[in-house]
Amino acid sequence: MEQILRLPAEKLFQNEIDALIAAEKDPIPTGWKMSPKSVRTYICGGRVGNTIITPKYIGHERLVEIAIATLVTDRALLLIGEPGTAKSWLSEHLTAAINGDSTKVVQGTAGTTEEQIRYSWNYAMLIANGPSPEAMLKSPIFNAMESGSIARFEEISRCASEVQDALISILSEKRIAVPELATEVAAKKGFSVIATANTRDKGVNEMSAALKRRFNIVVLPAPADIDSEMEIVRTRIEQLAGGLDLNAALPTAEVVEKVCTIFRELRSGETLDHSQKIKSTSGVLSTAEAISLLCNSMALAGSFGGGTITDEDLAAGLQGAVVKEDEKDSVAWKEYLENIMKKRGSRWTGLYKACRELNS
Repeated sequence: MEQILRLPAEKLFQNEIDALIAAEKDPIPTGWKMSPKSVRTYICGGRVGNTIITPKYIGHERLVEIAIATLVTDRALLLIGEPGTAKSWLSEHLTAAINGDSTKVVQGTAGTTEEQIRYSWNYAMLIANGPSPEAMLKSPIFNAMESGSIARFEEISRCASEVQDALISILSEKRIAVPELATEVAAKKGFSVIATANTRDKGVNEMSAALKRRFNIVVLPAPADIDSEMEIVRTRIEQLAGGLDLNAALPTAEVVEKVCTIFRELRSGETLDHSQKIKSTSGVLSTAEAISLLCNSMALAGSFGGGTITDEDLAAGLQGAVVKEDEKDSVAWKEYLENIMKKRGSRWTGLYKACRELNS
């Protein structure tokens, strides 16, 4: 395999996709590689023949079915949720299974322009020869329309309102006008858009009602309980560690449980048994951050330790994840250490001491 830092989903899970396509028995929509039922199996996990399909999204299966069913119609799909609720992950794997190509992506930022949604020009060719199809630089959405496939629009609410609204005519008329060439391009059957939006960005660039009406909206919740969150973290750590030279053992169930417990309690503002209120921090402390923290702890253990995550490795990651930017976070973390972690007994003593030492 090529030495690529991050393979797209369709390459990383090619064996599973190939197995599902080979075993397909249900009707396949135009432009799709497999049936909606097979897409659900790819996303939620299962078995086809001798191939085990690993779950890519651990959560409400009905939400996945609603998302897939939306893409069968001519409606676009909008995935909304807190940071770290696997919006981008689900978007990538849906397009990987449906089209075998998850790389038609527009990344929404404050600097995203309308040209990145529609098209722009190679200005050297434009000046030399005038407007021509060869001089056109097509956006991922333009390419998806021409090929009858799905484009992804990440963090749509980070874009300015006038940039967002460039999507309205595309999603309504299913065509892009190119006045410079006196033509327009109509979308082939199978074209759609999957957009993601972060609830923490609400109000940054609020989507217009007109644009929202062009989407079917699916809200992805945070993991319902600690067992679900631990399963997500374990699964993703195994997948990530396989492609990185971390030189460390995977975190034990106890380590994963401790991180998920701390994150869930600080996120909710109370202990898991609901017996004590605690101060929340300014950060989201999402499941994605828990995964990143454990990967960093593995890197510390593999590079500067014995290859097994210690309390000191974990404490270093927790300090950076919890105490983000203001004094309030530091105070909340100190109170959590003294009022919650310190009183949890011997199983937590080592982590408490390591965190207290870093936080002093």
